[in-house]
Amino acid sequence: MSTLTFGTPNQEGARKLLLLGSGELGKEVILEAQRLGVETIAVDSYEAAPAMQVAHRSHVIDMQDADALRALVEKEKPDFIVPEIEAIATATLEELEEEGFNVIPTARATRLTMDREGIRKLVAEELGLRTSPYAFASTEEEFLAAVEEIGTPCVVKPVMSSSGKGQSVIEPGGRALDAWEYAIAGSRGRSQRVIVEGFVDFDTEITLLTVRHAGGTSFCPPVGHRQEGGDYVESWQPQPLADGVLEEAQQMAAKVTEELGGWGLFGVEFFIDGETVYFSELSPRPHDTGMVTMVSQELSEFALHVRAILGLPIPEIALLSPGASAVIRADGHGTKPIFTVDTAALETPGTHLRLFGKPTTRPGRRMGVGLARAESVEQARENAKKVASAVEVGYAEDAD
Repeated sequence: MSTLTFGTPNQEGARKLLLLGSGELGKEVILEAQRLGVETIAVDSYEAAPAMQVAHRSHVIDMQDADALRALVEKEKPDFIVPEIEAIATATLEELEEEGFNVIPTARATRLTMDREGIRKLVAEELGLRTSPYAFASTEEEFLAAVEEIGTPCVVKPVMSSSGKGQSVIEPGGRALDAWEYAIAGSRGRSQRVIVEGFVDFDTEITLLTVRHAGGTSFCPPVGHRQEGGDYVESWQPQPLADGVLEEAQQMAAKVTEELGGWGLFGVEFFIDGETVYFSELSPRPHDTGMVTMVSQELSEFALHVRAILGLPIPEIALLSPGASAVIRADGHGTKPIFTVDTAALETPGTHLRLFGKPTTRPGRRMGVGLARAESVEQARENAKKVASAVEVGYAEDAD
């Protein structure tokens, strides 16, 4: 029999979790940590980020500023440093880890996955896992050569971005430099580098939520999802797969997450073409498509992440019922968003609404999600989309 000790927030002996990035996923991580008596500190580059609204306290810093990041960690002295976004001074995280701080899952995992180049080279070139063909470019000349090498159609993405920003497809005969300019404009942080990927004509795209914990590695039932413009707009669980496909995806996910090490939940994305499995991307943290688990599983991806971080057991991951999520997006730039909800959509049993509390909008920004569970995936998807479509995003008049 093993035991763990938990303190009380803001008291001597408290266990501290410092969250780097405070979006909607981080908000759920904070809430789960607080349920276990963990003291929480939310950090982001702007005020009133979603996780800041529920954390014990918060800080606004440039997380790519190595000095600012180090000063904050040394001030707070957290037990756990939990990155929620990619744009962080990862070299500083590695230094802090060497000095004894616990970076989740590891500082190396954060560095390798903060850009698509690091994780793609690890997966394809070191681990030998199947991916689409790819090439990297830092100049227009390198980019045009990469497109020529890979061929069209092909997918172009910044090596550093999230939520589909800067991602586009070059069709045969299309203007390649438009994709280059779009990718550079959508790049996160200071990167001016892109990846050109061969187009995989897949049947299904899945996220395999993979949990590394004290007792080993566990998998959630596969999450299917649909994207528009590189950003997810709906997800569902479970996604049916042909015999042997799930086992191969689990083996690939286990191999790459074992190489990255540490404890916590990883979102591992795959393309499925018939019975062929292609590795796509990986996030060493809860995944946006996994928000469906808030209704479909007994333990959500956020609860699993926190339990794994703290060293608590991960029981057999139970699916309560088929479930689905549908994104609520803004259609313009604005401040002080106001949400008008047609409440009839929430009269259906098993439906839920989550509004993230983001203080500003931009076209396509994810502002909330409709969730539903039902007897079938098809019904859950329909109900979740009804909830999402019942929400209208408007704006309060600016005070000035």
